Amino acid sequence: MSTPAVFIDRDGTLIIEREYLSDPSLVKLERNALSGVSLLAALKIPLVVVTNQSGIGRGYFKRADAEAVNRRVAELYRIKGVEFGGWYVCPHSPNDGCDCRKPKIGMAQVAKGDLDIDLARSVVIGDNRSDVEFAVNMGGRGVLVLTGHGKKHEDWALSAGYAVCADLFEAAKLVACWLSDARCGLRE
Repeated sequence: MSTPAVFIDRDGTLIIEREYLSDPSLVKLERNALSGVSLLAALKIPLVVVTNQSGIGRGYFKRADAEAVNRRVAELYRIKGVEFGGWYVCPHSPNDGCDCRKPKIGMAQVAKGDLDIDLARSVVIGDNRSDVEFAVNMGGRGVLVLTGHGKKHEDWALSAGYAVCADLFEAAKLVACWLSDARCGLRE
């Protein structure tokens, strides 16, 4: 039977936002992200990283550079006992017209096949409007975090009725509540 998953954006959500990050030595965890991911890992469902990396498509860095950054992020979480179930990267620029760049759901569809995920029962956590729209487009629920670029999208998310949380830890508490089918308060 398919399982729900939590899709998590990388830059500005798991790690501190650095425009076009290609150097693993610059990776730093976002505030409260480790606590949030640890709480999500306790749910025993796949944690899936989905990240637009247009710097590859723009020629700013190579795919190998993005993969090195992803390995560093995974290592920092693994040291604390957290493993991600999958990593999905869109390497295209916004003008490429691909099907994988969030808010399109190509990465979610591949993850669905790889990990037997029920997209409609899944949640996306990210710091961008495209992350929330990605959730909506795949039929799941989205949470905007106010780390990274999140504050730029807060008014939009609130006016559209989407969940907004201070950081990944607050978002993880909300997601845990949603997945338990409990009444979760005003930010549902």
